[in-house]
Amino acid sequence: MNPYLRAMRLERWPRSLSIFLGSAAYFFFYRERLADFPLEALAWRTGAAFLLTWGISTANYVLNEIVDKPFDAHHPTKKFRPLVLGEIKTGPFAALGIALTAVCLVLAKAVFDIAFLYSLLALLAAGFIYNVPPLRTKDIPFLDAISESINNPIRFAVGWYAFAPIDVRPPLSLLLSWWAFGNYLMVAKRLSEHRFLKDKAGDYRMSHKRYTERLLLIGLAVGAAVCLASFLYLALTWRLETFLAIAPFLAILLWLILRKTLRESEVMEETEKVLASAKFGFYTVFLLSLFVLSYFVDTIGV
Repeated sequence: MNPYLRAMRLERWPRSLSIFLGSAAYFFFYRERLADFPLEALAWRTGAAFLLTWGISTANYVLNEIVDKPFDAHHPTKKFRPLVLGEIKTGPFAALGIALTAVCLVLAKAVFDIAFLYSLLALLAAGFIYNVPPLRTKDIPFLDAISESINNPIRFAVGWYAFAPIDVRPPLSLLLSWWAFGNYLMVAKRLSEHRFLKDKAGDYRMSHKRYTERLLLIGLAVGAAVCLASFLYLALTWRLETFLAIAPFLAILLWLILRKTLRESEVMEETEKVLASAKFGFYTVFLLSLFVLSYFVDTIGV
């Protein structure tokens, strides 16, 4: 594959699939609105929203690749990235990211309502806050995981506002639960890095210089508690009985991720690779099936 395409990390496309959860949630909570969109409109709007989200996410990876070049050289696998190896030039690569960003934002403004465009801009801004000094939250313990996982609710909002008007907002408890789940995954990845890279972890990620295994385990516990508590609050306030039944299975998924983190003999794989593995993939499909079932079983607010 062309080194410029490899450096763009196009294989991370599954992360943008979370926009479909946002769209599905909108029609779950506002079921009468589904009749406003014929099948063709549902298909092209979700497809266009996915491609634009993937485009902005890819632009953020271009930024990350450029800014993190000195640090990636200290990572056992990221040191083989094309920019670190000198296979591509920074200038043309940056121009590619800028052009991709411009095309995505212009198309978003032309095709969707303003709330969708704002959501994409928030995704772009999150990438700058996470990667670029002087903020560069990536270097601050726990704020790095918090700010990286904020992409979860932002992508969710992109999917939501692919169909929802700007004055119809997703439930805050749902956004909080989805963010906390992402935060749990990010802290688990940092724990994996800390356990495997040991003293060299700080050379790759500045925040590791202040992390300890105990602090990261506490961070995991907090993330799990926030995820489950906000999920249960959502179920109770919207009277979703099926969601209450799903909660223990969500807790099991969090436990499986923790067990994998503690058993790994090397740095844990990226999130999409973990969830796509046979065991986690099957369990994820099982959970999604339960949520689909809830659409037919639960009556909102009753």
